[in-house]
Amino acid sequence: MARMRSGYVYSDEGGWWARVTFTDETGKRRNIKRRAENKTAAKEMVKRLIEELEDSGGEAVIESNRTTLNEYFDRWLEAAKPRASERTFADYEDLLRRYVRLAIGRKKLADVRPLDVQALYSSMQERGLSARTVRYTHAVLNSAFRQAVKWGLLSKNPASLVELPKQTRKEMYALSPNEAAQFLQACAGDRMGLIFNIALTTGMRPEEYLALQWKDIDLQRGIVTVQRTLVWRRRGGGYYFGEPKTARSRRSISLPFTVAKALMEHKRKQGEERLKTGPSYQSLDLVFATSNGGPLMVQNLMRRHFKPILKQAGLSESIRMYDLRHSCAILLLAINENPKVVSERLGHASITLTLDTYSHVLPSMQQSATEKLEQLLFAGGHQAASK
Repeated sequence: MARMRSGYVYSDEGGWWARVTFTDETGKRRNIKRRAENKTAAKEMVKRLIEELEDSGGEAVIESNRTTLNEYFDRWLEAAKPRASERTFADYEDLLRRYVRLAIGRKKLADVRPLDVQALYSSMQERGLSARTVRYTHAVLNSAFRQAVKWGLLSKNPASLVELPKQTRKEMYALSPNEAAQFLQACAGDRMGLIFNIALTTGMRPEEYLALQWKDIDLQRGIVTVQRTLVWRRRGGGYYFGEPKTARSRRSISLPFTVAKALMEHKRKQGEERLKTGPSYQSLDLVFATSNGGPLMVQNLMRRHFKPILKQAGLSESIRMYDLRHSCAILLLAINENPKVVSERLGHASITLTLDTYSHVLPSMQQSATEKLEQLLFAGGHQAASK
């Protein structure tokens, strides 16, 4: 148990400080200080430090007093690794390395204040980083600091009291029925065109349809099941098959008859290609693969096939592959498909997400609903008046 000597407050050019001096179990004298917003806050901090020392025997407070933020991140990442997916863990490491460690990583964990975190976010914005990147950084820091509070290394989470930049939604593009028909016609002339046909008619994410294996497709019933995702590593190269984005992303989707028929023909041609290639063909059972059976990269697929198809169809080359997913949703909502059905097809975590994402389609749906009510409730009156 740590034995108290004294606790007091003082100020300098850096502001107000709370300081506690005590001796540890070995008889060694130690000092702990914390920055505070004002004199009153510093006095409260002294009381809180004393309470923490008495409750924990001093270990957590002592550790937080000497641990740098970078040292703490190392420990937090180590603890998070077993629970996080490979992709998520790599994102955490990359984000901390690029935006946080150099900026504030040398500060003591106990000395980090909301103002430090706010300044970090402001500098990121000044460098031209998007609100989305800042918000993702915040999500990671907030999680790390929240864990530090649970471990007794901090009394408060400094990331919980900052202002975040407003995130503007990326403008999405959805193909109209006529544009969709033009697009599919152009797809027919490209050897990879069936991929985009699947994307448009199922609403799957690129990482989902590029991870499809033949065992995931029941060609007789016309049903495809999302079981995994294809993930390319940002660092170190290579790829792996990961879990779907959410629990609801693991789903079964009914295929249009025309698409199921095209898949049968595609499977036959792929079998011939495999025989020609011989033993060097990779046995990954992928529905969509390179000439030697390997997984496809989105960047290559977009540059070599998707953009040329857009050009052939006379459509804007600013359209993204992901916009085919949006197009599927909006085309279905435009023909008054139940939003819950659309949500399940897309694999959204909830119907609320679907409605929030595609709320701009709802006004036209409301108009359609009004017209239906008019026909249902007042059509007889109009007919009587016209006689």
